[in-house]
Amino acid sequence: MKKALAVLLVGLWVFAGCGNGASTGDVVEIREKMFIAQVNDVYYNADDYLGKAIRYEGIFSQYESPETGQTFYLVLRYGPGCCGDDGNVGFEVVWKSEGQHTYPAPNDWVEAVGVLEEYEEGGYAYLRLALTSLTVQPVRGAEYVSQ
Repeated sequence: MKKALAVLLVGLWVFAGCGNGASTGDVVEIREKMFIAQVNDVYYNADDYLGKAIRYEGIFSQYESPETGQTFYLVLRYGPGCCGDDGNVGFEVVWKSEGQHTYPAPNDWVEAVGVLEEYEEGGYAYLRLALTSLTVQPVRGAEYVSQ
């Protein structure tokens, strides 16, 4: 369930070093050129980012846990994995007040802005963005990233 989702997102950590996201005011910008390195830096140094706003673009996706039927929403990009470009890197995203917001269609290119938070479920800690905005973009960026 969530563990599988975490393994999916963590799979890329071994392929990139750490990099600092560019900061624009109070918002950390994760840019296309060093996407994997910047996302890895957030995961590796989560204490430095918790409570901070993060902005990045990617593919909107959803995952349904076969064990619980619960749906998880993600904004990610594709990267190197065990069998070519089959890895995913990004964050789980969630609206804090589900009834007031909707999610875009799967595979839409979006800009996600949210505050990084940590939560626990089933004895495991996870990171996600508590969304402040999720906007479909008219132009797609690089779906496949390698650094």
